[in-house]
Amino acid sequence: GLVIDGRTLEHVLHDSLQNIFLELTEKCRAVVCCRATPLQKSVLVQLVRSKLKAMTLAVGDGANDVSMIQVADTGVGISGREGMQAVMASDFAISQFRHLRKLLLVHGHWCYTRLNNMVLYFFYKNVAYVNLLFWYQFFCGFSGTSMTDHWILILFNLLFTSVPPIIYGVLDKDVSAEILMQLPQLYKMSD
Repeated sequence: GLVIDGRTLEHVLHDSLQNIFLELTEKCRAVVCCRATPLQKSVLVQLVRSKLKAMTLAVGDGANDVSMIQVADTGVGISGREGMQAVMASDFAISQFRHLRKLLLVHGHWCYTRLNNMVLYFFYKNVAYVNLLFWYQFFCGFSGTSMTDHWILILFNLLFTSVPPIIYGVLDKDVSAEILMQLPQLYKMSD
Protein backbone atom coordinates (compact mmCIF):
# COMPACT_ATOMS: atom_id res chain seq x y z
CA GLY A 1 0.00 0.00 0.00
CA LEU A 2 0.90 3.63 -0.36
CA VAL A 3 0.34 6.29 2.30
CA ILE A 4 0.57 9.88 1.14
CA ASP A 5 -0.02 13.10 3.04
CA GLY A 6 -1.67 16.30 1.83
CA ARG A 7 1.49 18.34 1.18
CA THR A 8 3.04 15.57 -0.92
CA LEU A 9 -0.24 15.02 -2.71
CA GLU A 10 -0.35 18.70 -3.68
CA HIS A 11 2.95 18.34 -5.56
CA VAL A 12 2.01 15.00 -7.12
CA LEU A 13 -1.25 16.27 -8.59
CA HIS A 14 0.58 18.73 -10.86
CA ASP A 15 0.66 17.67 -14.51
CA SER A 16 4.40 16.96 -14.58
CA LEU A 17 4.28 14.27 -11.86
CA GLN A 18 0.87 12.70 -12.52
CA ASN A 19 2.10 9.95 -14.83
CA ILE A 20 4.91 8.92 -12.47
CA PHE A 21 2.51 8.87 -9.54
CA LEU A 22 -0.03 6.82 -11.51
CA GLU A 23 2.65 4.26 -12.38
CA LEU A 24 3.41 3.97 -8.69
CA THR A 25 -0.25 3.62 -7.73
CA GLU A 26 -0.74 0.85 -10.31
CA LYS A 27 1.75 -1.24 -8.37
CA CYS A 28 -0.06 -0.69 -5.05
CA ARG A 29 -3.06 -2.54 -3.73
CA ALA A 30 -4.37 0.50 -1.84
CA VAL A 31 -3.64 4.20 -1.59
CA VAL A 32 -4.35 5.96 1.69
CA CYS A 33 -4.44 9.76 1.78
CA CYS A 34 -4.11 11.47 5.11
CA ARG A 35 -4.32 15.18 5.94
CA ALA A 36 -5.51 15.96 2.41
CA THR A 37 -8.06 18.58 1.49
CA PRO A 38 -11.45 17.46 0.16
CA LEU A 39 -10.54 18.79 -3.29
CA GLN A 40 -7.27 16.85 -3.33
CA LYS A 41 -9.06 13.63 -2.40
CA SER A 42 -11.68 13.98 -5.11
CA VAL A 43 -9.10 14.99 -7.75
CA LEU A 44 -7.00 11.95 -6.87
CA VAL A 45 -9.96 9.57 -7.18
CA GLN A 46 -11.02 11.18 -10.47
CA LEU A 47 -7.44 10.95 -11.78
CA VAL A 48 -7.22 7.23 -11.01
CA ARG A 49 -10.67 6.59 -12.51
CA SER A 50 -10.04 8.46 -15.74
CA LYS A 51 -6.38 7.71 -16.47
CA LEU A 52 -6.06 4.14 -15.16
CA LYS A 53 -9.63 3.10 -16.03
CA ALA A 54 -9.80 1.44 -12.61
CA MET A 55 -12.79 0.96 -10.35
CA THR A 56 -12.47 3.11 -7.28
CA LEU A 57 -13.75 2.69 -3.75
CA ALA A 58 -13.73 5.68 -1.44
CA VAL A 59 -14.23 5.33 2.30
CA GLY A 60 -14.86 8.33 4.48
CA ASP A 61 -16.33 9.34 7.80
CA GLY A 62 -16.87 13.07 7.64
CA ALA A 63 -18.04 16.05 5.62
CA ASN A 64 -14.55 16.50 4.19
CA ASP A 65 -14.88 13.11 2.44
CA VAL A 66 -18.18 13.80 0.65
CA SER A 67 -16.68 14.96 -2.66
CA MET A 68 -14.31 11.96 -2.76
CA ILE A 69 -17.18 9.54 -2.04
CA GLN A 70 -19.33 11.08 -4.78
CA VAL A 71 -16.57 10.90 -7.40
CA ALA A 72 -15.71 7.24 -6.71
CA ASP A 73 -17.47 4.32 -8.37
CA THR A 74 -18.49 3.04 -4.96
CA GLY A 75 -18.65 5.18 -1.87
CA VAL A 76 -18.76 3.90 1.68
CA GLY A 77 -19.67 6.21 4.52
CA ILE A 78 -18.83 5.50 8.13
CA SER A 79 -21.21 6.96 10.68
CA GLY A 80 -19.50 8.29 13.71
CA ARG A 81 -18.25 11.31 15.59
CA GLU A 82 -17.90 13.56 12.58
CA GLY A 83 -21.56 13.46 11.64
CA MET A 84 -23.65 11.84 8.96
CA GLN A 85 -22.62 13.80 5.84
CA ALA A 86 -20.43 11.00 4.46
CA VAL A 87 -23.16 8.43 5.10
CA MET A 88 -25.78 10.55 3.34
CA ALA A 89 -23.56 10.92 0.25
CA SER A 90 -22.44 7.29 0.07
CA ASP A 91 -23.69 4.17 -1.68
CA PHE A 92 -23.22 2.05 1.43
CA ALA A 93 -23.11 2.95 5.11
CA ILE A 94 -21.38 1.10 7.91
CA SER A 95 -21.13 1.91 11.58
CA GLN A 96 -17.44 1.10 12.06
CA PHE A 97 -14.43 0.75 9.80
CA ARG A 98 -14.00 -2.91 10.77
CA HIS A 99 -17.29 -3.76 9.01
CA LEU A 100 -15.73 -2.80 5.65
CA ARG A 101 -14.16 -6.25 5.29
CA LYS A 102 -17.53 -8.02 5.58
CA LEU A 103 -19.19 -5.48 3.28
CA LEU A 104 -16.65 -6.12 0.54
CA LEU A 105 -15.87 -9.80 0.91
CA VAL A 106 -19.29 -11.21 1.82
CA HIS A 107 -21.98 -8.85 0.58
CA GLY A 108 -19.90 -7.78 -2.43
CA HIS A 109 -19.45 -11.40 -3.52
CA TRP A 110 -23.11 -12.25 -3.02
CA CYS A 111 -24.26 -9.14 -4.87
CA TYR A 112 -21.93 -9.86 -7.78
CA THR A 113 -23.11 -13.46 -8.21
CA ARG A 114 -26.77 -12.47 -7.83
CA LEU A 115 -26.44 -9.77 -10.49
CA ASN A 116 -24.69 -12.16 -12.87
CA ASN A 117 -27.45 -14.72 -12.48
CA MET A 118 -30.17 -12.07 -12.81
CA VAL A 119 -28.77 -10.93 -16.16
CA LEU A 120 -28.70 -14.53 -17.38
CA TYR A 121 -32.24 -15.08 -16.14
CA PHE A 122 -33.59 -12.02 -17.97
CA PHE A 123 -31.85 -13.04 -21.20
CA TYR A 124 -33.40 -16.50 -20.86
CA LYS A 125 -36.85 -15.06 -20.15
CA ASN A 126 -36.74 -12.73 -23.15
CA VAL A 127 -35.32 -15.35 -25.50
CA ALA A 128 -38.09 -17.76 -24.48
CA TYR A 129 -40.79 -15.18 -25.14
CA VAL A 130 -39.34 -13.95 -28.46
CA ASN A 131 -38.83 -17.53 -29.60
CA LEU A 132 -42.50 -18.21 -28.88
CA LEU A 133 -43.51 -15.15 -30.94
CA PHE A 134 -41.23 -16.22 -33.79
CA TRP A 135 -42.75 -19.69 -34.08
CA TYR A 136 -46.27 -18.26 -33.76
CA GLN A 137 -45.66 -16.21 -36.89
CA PHE A 138 -45.27 -19.42 -38.91
CA PHE A 139 -48.64 -20.58 -37.55
CA CYS A 140 -50.47 -17.37 -38.47
CA GLY A 141 -48.76 -16.95 -41.86
CA PHE A 142 -46.68 -13.89 -40.85
CA SER A 143 -49.80 -11.76 -40.69
CA GLY A 144 -48.57 -9.79 -37.68
CA THR A 145 -51.51 -10.73 -35.52
CA SER A 146 -50.94 -10.56 -31.82
CA MET A 147 -50.47 -13.86 -30.08
CA THR A 148 -51.42 -12.60 -26.63
CA ASP A 149 -53.53 -9.92 -25.09
CA HIS A 150 -51.60 -6.95 -23.66
CA TRP A 151 -52.74 -7.82 -20.13
CA ILE A 152 -51.30 -11.31 -20.42
CA LEU A 153 -47.97 -9.85 -21.49
CA ILE A 154 -48.03 -7.46 -18.52
CA LEU A 155 -48.90 -10.32 -16.14
CA PHE A 156 -46.17 -12.46 -17.69
CA ASN A 157 -43.55 -9.81 -16.96
CA LEU A 158 -44.99 -8.66 -13.66
CA LEU A 159 -46.06 -11.83 -11.89
CA PHE A 160 -44.80 -14.96 -13.56
CA THR A 161 -41.24 -13.87 -14.24
CA SER A 162 -40.61 -11.42 -11.41
CA VAL A 163 -41.19 -13.74 -8.46
CA PRO A 164 -38.24 -16.13 -9.16
CA PRO A 165 -35.63 -13.32 -9.30
CA ILE A 166 -36.98 -11.78 -6.08
CA ILE A 167 -36.84 -15.10 -4.25
CA TYR A 168 -33.42 -15.83 -5.72
CA GLY A 169 -32.12 -12.39 -4.78
CA VAL A 170 -33.24 -12.75 -1.18
CA LEU A 171 -32.31 -16.35 -0.50
CA ASP A 172 -29.33 -17.25 -2.70
CA LYS A 173 -25.94 -17.45 -1.04
CA ASP A 174 -23.57 -19.55 -3.13
CA VAL A 175 -20.87 -19.58 -0.45
CA SER A 176 -21.41 -19.07 3.28
CA ALA A 177 -20.29 -15.86 4.96
CA GLU A 178 -17.81 -17.73 7.15
CA ILE A 179 -16.01 -19.25 4.16
CA LEU A 180 -15.93 -15.91 2.33
CA MET A 181 -14.36 -14.24 5.38
CA GLN A 182 -11.78 -17.03 5.75
CA LEU A 183 -10.85 -17.11 2.05
CA PRO A 184 -10.62 -13.53 0.73
CA GLN A 185 -9.21 -14.83 -2.59
CA LEU A 186 -12.76 -15.96 -3.48
CA TYR A 187 -13.60 -12.28 -3.99
CA LYS A 188 -11.03 -12.08 -6.79
CA MET A 189 -12.36 -15.26 -8.37
CA SER A 190 -15.78 -13.69 -8.84
CA ASP A 191 -14.34 -11.02 -11.20
